[in-house]
Amino acid sequence: MADRVWTRRAFLDRTARCGVYVGAGLTVLGTGWLSRLLAESLIPESGPVAELLRTAPKARFWISTTTASTAADCLSCHAPEEIPGVTEFAHEEATVGCRLCAQNCLIGPGQRGRCKARMNVGGELRSLVYGRPISVHVDPIEKKPFYHFLPGSRAFSMSTSGCPLSCKFCQNWEISQARPEDFNPAYVPPERVARAATSDRAPVIAFTYNEPTVFFEYLTDIARAARKQDVRSVVVSCGFMNEAPLAEMCEVLAGVKIDLKGFSEDFYRNVCSAELKPVLRSIKQVADSGTHLELVNLVVPTLNDSPEMLTELAKWVVGEVGPHVPVHFTRFHPDYKLRHLPPTPVATLERARELALKHGLFYPYVGNVPGHPGNNTYCPKCGEVVIERRGFFVAAVRLEHGKCKACKTGIHGVWS
Repeated sequence: MADRVWTRRAFLDRTARCGVYVGAGLTVLGTGWLSRLLAESLIPESGPVAELLRTAPKARFWISTTTASTAADCLSCHAPEEIPGVTEFAHEEATVGCRLCAQNCLIGPGQRGRCKARMNVGGELRSLVYGRPISVHVDPIEKKPFYHFLPGSRAFSMSTSGCPLSCKFCQNWEISQARPEDFNPAYVPPERVARAATSDRAPVIAFTYNEPTVFFEYLTDIARAARKQDVRSVVVSCGFMNEAPLAEMCEVLAGVKIDLKGFSEDFYRNVCSAELKPVLRSIKQVADSGTHLELVNLVVPTLNDSPEMLTELAKWVVGEVGPHVPVHFTRFHPDYKLRHLPPTPVATLERARELALKHGLFYPYVGNVPGHPGNNTYCPKCGEVVIERRGFFVAAVRLEHGKCKACKTGIHGVWS
């Protein structure tokens, strides 16, 4: 038999099973030392990541093999058929299971989840983006887009890096697909963000640009601080979070806009590296919570623009969350990995809006086409224009106490 070639890791693993660390004159009882050693060896001692880790707080919504103790705990990460006959917990590495978003990443020592923003450090999950905004700007709230939430307001908009999805059409891919160490922002505590919004005369803070779920801890702390200063918070999200984090977000947010990227599992898997069902679950959860909800469907030529898909999307929204939820059918522009596709024809967006109206939606919009009449809000009863828009700006509001001035029909939204 040929001699076995031993790598350093294989050697340490084998000696650990014997309970002995050979070469240091030290006998080690138990096997936990190996996981700790491997974890520490994967964490850099200097450089940008080490600098982030110095202030990286413990994240929330995760489980770890360092705290699990029984075979029942194994079912938190494994299906029963994966561990037949297991009667007690045993794990060689300090693995973390992130439960923030629906990717449910299993993260090894020194590694990160799909979002790149959360790291396993010694069996604990740490947020690398807490207090580290990389993009801050004051936008019209219509740019988010929110059309039924304080129209004409200034939105103090901010992001970190990272996203659990990998959408091939992402227009903010430089930050959504980046790592936190690719930037060098100053640390900004939540209270300072709230004060900055007040100083900029912005009644709304919008968490946007990347996927805000990845900075959940920072987001909720900012929203609570902002509420004390009578500033409301909204989020622009892919909707791919798990139920418990989303429930807490709904408690501190005044509005949620979710990108319903297509009404097809194949589209989500092939274009976004995600799944549709968690997004639909999130949409229903937000609607049930009473938090203001709007939806966006970016209509991408040849991928999610078929009349059948657009029809099924509209019918689902009407049937599951109600005809009053605004839906923005938005124009795609070539970017990131889909530069070979053309911009969405305006006629396709008009068809999407017509199909939505036909199947009962009150407030479908043509998005990302400045000056189009499909940007306006119409009373679902009398057809009068109740909010007139020019680009991202409001030209006229014909509402009185949230009702159409012409026929007194209530218009769904947050108007004051």
